[in-house]
Amino acid sequence: MRDLKIIGTGAYFPGQAVDNNTLSKLIGIDQEWIDYFIGTKTRYFSVDLKSGEKKSNLTDLCASAATIAISKASIDSKNIDAIVLATATPDHLMPATVNLVAQKLGINNISTFQVQSGCAGSVQALDLACYLMGSKKFRNILVIGGDTCNKFLDISQNFSILSRKELVNYLLFGDGAGALILSSDPSKNGLYIDYLINKLTGLDKNPGQIIHWFAGKKDLIDFCEPITQEDYKEIEVSVPRLSKEVFDEIIYNTCWDKDEINYLLPPQLSKNMTEKIVENIHINFQKTNVINCVEYTGNNGNALAFIQIDQLFGKAKVGDKAVLVAIESSKWIKAGVAFHA
Repeated sequence: MRDLKIIGTGAYFPGQAVDNNTLSKLIGIDQEWIDYFIGTKTRYFSVDLKSGEKKSNLTDLCASAATIAISKASIDSKNIDAIVLATATPDHLMPATVNLVAQKLGINNISTFQVQSGCAGSVQALDLACYLMGSKKFRNILVIGGDTCNKFLDISQNFSILSRKELVNYLLFGDGAGALILSSDPSKNGLYIDYLINKLTGLDKNPGQIIHWFAGKKDLIDFCEPITQEDYKEIEVSVPRLSKEVFDEIIYNTCWDKDEINYLLPPQLSKNMTEKIVENIHINFQKTNVINCVEYTGNNGNALAFIQIDQLFGKAKVGDKAVLVAIESSKWIKAGVAFHA
């Protein structure tokens, strides 16, 4: 895997950042409560909070992030051999969003794959791309993670009748996309992949999150259940533990010492929760920089790990080492990647 490297990255968000003051007025939760219990300061919505108009879809966000990644990689889009897209919120059942992204980028006659997953989906997509590279059929693969978590936000609804657990989702999640170019081209340098983890570990464990199939408004009303259900208490207990397991496995299999790690890219749930996760990993804060962007981007689902990698791409120097950890609570997937520049 050491000959595979990330040679370009990109991230894209819809519209202007939405702050806590704006959200508190919309959904009726005190800004002080949001600041204290969530910690996230801003996030992005694909829905205009004044008019209710949908400003962008997942295809738009992913294509924009991909365009930036292609530009940073200094390659022509014609040299992309495959696209892998991870999302939990596709624009349609069919056609697959990955194919709409290819169309928007003007790319044809290539292999396309779409992974439906949650917060670990970006690493799952990267894992698939690495396997494809092993076939020697591909040299450059565009890998994208994106979600429009708020596409079904109805600003005309009565937020006062929603439970606190339902309202929290509007505070935690944001819309966005991240992309990277995975390459085996020996003439290119970038972030080299040293080790990757992608493990389902929830065989005998209840889901920490359930998202019911998206449908029309009438169908959702008849369904008599909220779109999302989360076991936040279990998430708060399990995610820090699983994160440390991933980090320790990466350290063991790369034979790296903790003090060698220059950057840690931790799971991004909310600002406060992410801080608890980092504390539980027990890194040396004097030697390891933490790339923690959720405070200002919101939880972007499948996009977030690639948004972190985009920030790492602009900071890492030759010889630097980095560890990314991603945990999916829907059915408990452990994921992680070790990089060196």
